[in-house]
Amino acid sequence: MTEDVGSRWQLGPARVLQVALGLVSGSLLVRSWVAARSDFYWDDLILAGRGGSLPLLSADLLIYDHDGHLMPGAFLVAGIATRIAPYQWILPMITMIALQALASYAVFRLLRKILGLRPALLIPLALYLFTPLTVPAFAWWAAALNALPLQIALAWVAGDALELCRTGRRRYAISGLLVTITALLFFEKSVVVPFVAFATVALLAHIDGSPRPLRSTARRGAPLWTGSAVVLGGWAVLYLSTVDSQFEWAGPERAFQLFHHATSLGLVPTLLGGPWTWDRWIPSPPWASPSTSLVVVSWLVLVAVMLATMRSKRRIGAVWVLTAGYFLLSVAAMVITRWGADTTYELAQTLRYFTDTAVILAICTALIVRAPARNPVVVPFPARPVVAATVVAAFLAGSLWSTYTFTRSWAENPTTDYLTTARASLAEHQDAPLLEQPVSIWVLLPVAYPSNLVSRVFAPLPDRPAFSDSTDRLRMLDDSGTVVDAQVTWVRSIEPGAVPDCGHLVDQRSFVPLALDGPLTGWEWTAQLNYLASADGEISVAMEVGDPVRVPVHRGLNSVYVRLTGGGQGLRIKTLTTDLSVCVGVGPVGVVVPK
Repeated sequence: MTEDVGSRWQLGPARVLQVALGLVSGSLLVRSWVAARSDFYWDDLILAGRGGSLPLLSADLLIYDHDGHLMPGAFLVAGIATRIAPYQWILPMITMIALQALASYAVFRLLRKILGLRPALLIPLALYLFTPLTVPAFAWWAAALNALPLQIALAWVAGDALELCRTGRRRYAISGLLVTITALLFFEKSVVVPFVAFATVALLAHIDGSPRPLRSTARRGAPLWTGSAVVLGGWAVLYLSTVDSQFEWAGPERAFQLFHHATSLGLVPTLLGGPWTWDRWIPSPPWASPSTSLVVVSWLVLVAVMLATMRSKRRIGAVWVLTAGYFLLSVAAMVITRWGADTTYELAQTLRYFTDTAVILAICTALIVRAPARNPVVVPFPARPVVAATVVAAFLAGSLWSTYTFTRSWAENPTTDYLTTARASLAEHQDAPLLEQPVSIWVLLPVAYPSNLVSRVFAPLPDRPAFSDSTDRLRMLDDSGTVVDAQVTWVRSIEPGAVPDCGHLVDQRSFVPLALDGPLTGWEWTAQLNYLASADGEISVAMEVGDPVRVPVHRGLNSVYVRLTGGGQGLRIKTLTTDLSVCVGVGPVGVVVPK
């Protein structure tokens, strides 16, 4: 009877392959649902704005310091998608799902090389496919264009390294280098890829009892390691010459707090399918908010698993040490590159800074499963698959709930309605230039300047007004994305001029000062110039301290609104058209607000 029960739980290679494909398909269905519930957010607008307005293969687009990132591949993909269908979510969604499918296959391919097609392969595969650790980075297009190519490369190059060391075939070195280069084009953190590949091969050799695993790995994989060193050296030169990285040490107390939030409130609960709940304040992304009981139980389970595996398996100490070291390295990189005066500890709980740890955990699990046992297992055979299936099912249930609660929070995105409304409203108001302004703070905060300006964000749209530093009809986009009539506040006003029936007479090509009724600090101001022009032409307008702006004027009595940067006690105006004279009267200088 026991033998019959045990035989029912045995899975041959063909059945394992079927179950694995089922897990991959199921995870892709879940991720497709997540992607369908997502939309453009924050950096997505920066990528789309630049990709839709700059030449596709230009250095201005591709070799660009994006908040410390060098990611020409991401800008290229965003540029292509934006040119085909500007601000249509379908193409970003397809790219996210396609990259996730490649990452899932790469992890399965690697696990198969480590474990073969046996039932134990399904455990690390399910861990990678469904862990909530990777969900926040997947759901955000800009983050996915960083995270998923790295996950693909970590698994694929490690698999190539294993085959290179086993067979000696150089084609695996070539494909490994090509994948590494591709990953570097999307995310500079991909510099870790060759090191993870080396560690995977060396740990596998160590587990299998090789007397000199480091030496054999270095010798057999030399073509890949040598080529990787050349690639990383060239990439380092390009990165350091392009990116102005701001490294800042947060101090031991703050660094510890970030580590605590990244570990106890971030990574560890995801090992049980947590965090189950998320917090958020818009426009920030959601962050993991596990309960205290989940945190405590997660730590207890992790420690118990570590102790149990160390007692039951041989030669796995280095596996645990290097896995923990990889995660700590990711947290350290976050601490020194993302810490600032306004940084909150919840940043670590967004999980996206160490999402690639999911691949490392899958490798760690596979290596531990493969490691030889210290003593014969005394658990009856039928009980083992039942326990494993129960644990996996519980993990999947928790992970799916965490994915659902994250997606529900993530779907609260003001950018969706803002873009929809702005697209329609801009198309309806093309009769006059729209004065430059930031988009709503619920879409992009001022820290994104100048990428938060409407001329950058909406540059890809074909049906829109021109964006200019001057306009004869003042309008603005309100927080809903609607184009509305606007006015200039009277922060300061232009003093009356001395010329009777004229005010300030500007009839020569040198600057004429227009005094204000008080000083203005250096900032972005809008001046309403009420003028009488003798003919059509152009004038130049500037703050007392600031760069001039060319402004078209029209014959007769008119008003023009000019966006100026600078400050001082007055304005400076001169004519740029021969024989043009302009009389300028009293008018406000301030900020633009809805009328």
